[in-house]
Amino acid sequence: MSTVVSTLTDTGLEVINLRSDPAFAERQLHVRDVATQLEGMQRLARAFVERPETVLQELVNAAVALCGADSAGISMEQEQKTDEHFYQWVATAGQYSGFLNATLPRYPSACGVCLERGQPQLFRVSQRFFELMGTEAPTVTDGILIPWQVEEMRGTIWIMAHGRTEAFDGNDLRMIEVLADFAAMGVRQLGQQKLLMRQATAAAAAAMANELAHSINNPLQSLTNVVYLAAEGGSGGDAQALAKELSGDLQRLSVLVSKLLALPAAALQPK
Repeated sequence: MSTVVSTLTDTGLEVINLRSDPAFAERQLHVRDVATQLEGMQRLARAFVERPETVLQELVNAAVALCGADSAGISMEQEQKTDEHFYQWVATAGQYSGFLNATLPRYPSACGVCLERGQPQLFRVSQRFFELMGTEAPTVTDGILIPWQVEEMRGTIWIMAHGRTEAFDGNDLRMIEVLADFAAMGVRQLGQQKLLMRQATAAAAAAMANELAHSINNPLQSLTNVVYLAAEGGSGGDAQALAKELSGDLQRLSVLVSKLLALPAAALQPK
């Protein structure tokens, strides 16, 4: 299969479909530290249970730490979007942390190409793009975009390097795909909270809880699988101990799912 490349003419953007890029598939750059990965996942699990309003920020913090990225972020289409202000960065970390809540146009946009293709993309951003945007920022020498979608809401989660031309490999792609599931879940939760505040009824609370519980299940299963492999595999004593500790946090998250799934019946009982 040939590589699908989109060079947006004279815009400073290059976007490559990772699923058909043999050069990326051949990258074997590094072995990520299992203990660091588990620590990041532990923070995510605890944030979701104890401080759900921080989940999106914890996600991008984890992306920087777990993938060795220089910057990471989550973008989404705005509800009241215009061609000039189409995408908003709702969470940022690393060197791009100062661009929180920045908006980008519909075109030129690497996010737009990623969402149109519906697959992971490798992208690079040269100085030309920032000149067109009228801003200053480090160029992107290597980056990965992953699409996510929740009903009408959609966007991307991304990681960037600002000097290394080959910073990420297949292991990073798999990790960021797990985080993309969490990004969709976090955005769904925030949207449901806003709806609940408008409706303020027991039925609305029950519906939100049910939707939230089901959306947790996929990323929860991904985390559980990683933790199991670390605990049972040859990752070393420290990683195995941390995996066993993280199992407790995942169990708490699993209990939360069970409670949320049981809530609709209780909430809709006649008083």
